[in-house]
Amino acid sequence: MPQLRYLNHHQVATLGGLDPRLALQDVTDAVRLMREGAAVMPAETHVDLDTPRGKVYALPARLGGRFNATGVKWTAHRPDIGDDLPQAMAMTLINRADNGLPVGLVESSGLTAVRTAAVSALVLRTAAPRPVTRVLLAGAGVQARAHLEMLRVHFPDLKQLWCWNRTPDNLTALLADIDPLPFPVTPVATLDEASTLPYDALLTCTSAAEPWITPAFFRPGTLVMQIGYHEAAFATLELADRVVVDAWGDFCHVSAKSLFQLFRSGGFAPEAVSADLTHLIIDGWRPPAEARVYFNSFGLNIFDIALASRVLERAEAQHVGTLLPFGASAEQGAVDAD
Repeated sequence: MPQLRYLNHHQVATLGGLDPRLALQDVTDAVRLMREGAAVMPAETHVDLDTPRGKVYALPARLGGRFNATGVKWTAHRPDIGDDLPQAMAMTLINRADNGLPVGLVESSGLTAVRTAAVSALVLRTAAPRPVTRVLLAGAGVQARAHLEMLRVHFPDLKQLWCWNRTPDNLTALLADIDPLPFPVTPVATLDEASTLPYDALLTCTSAAEPWITPAFFRPGTLVMQIGYHEAAFATLELADRVVVDAWGDFCHVSAKSLFQLFRSGGFAPEAVSADLTHLIIDGWRPPAEARVYFNSFGLNIFDIALASRVLERAEAQHVGTLLPFGASAEQGAVDAD
């Protein structure tokens, strides 16, 4: 009888779902499958919630190779209704790619954050115009936490990490809640101060609705990585000598990301993209040392499917999770029991 395995957030973490090293390997392998044509990522679709500004997104994908997985990430983006629950609530459903049998359902908000941070690690290693020794991190939410853990694991020899957040108390709480980092960490009070710091890379993990990354943040020899939605002013993007994306797809027509908004306004052509993740990993693309490099982190659902399938494989081996009977035979068993 087929069975569907359910994993909650705690079980996902226990099974290595939030491990930055494993996430980076998953992302790297998934990118190679993209180049081979063994990974498929159709366009997302969504429905509105019955409440203002609420949407639920379905993001399907299929990966071959060691993953042998097809699935869908299902994420509810809720309005702020004061119930102290996350505004984004995500689940990922996995089936086998070879025969369609159900594998499992996992709570996946943590997976989304760690796979995004894994992509950032990859880009920091390969697309920065100079070796990354000093980083400015903006934000104090889920993505900022995941990026702090990523920096701890993949860049333990940083000479300096500066942190800024629009609400200083939230940043103070975040830094107090994580284990001590192996490099110096200095909070920054204002954006004006932040823009003058001698960082090699700026990582922006904010929920800002209006751009705050001004041209002052974008100097020769630096990498600006936009993780949030509309953080970068058009004038800042226009300074970029090299533009790197995780991928360019149909989402450019609807996404709120700054680069895609610039594209829709006629200010950026897809041909101006210098590299995507396949070029970084497989082709060895690298920028000049004095370039201004901008990375647009859209977030690819093939990575969600990759991480979820790896976690479910571990769960099966370790007998973790709640098993639910699936299919007609399960219904017959229920009838017989009655």
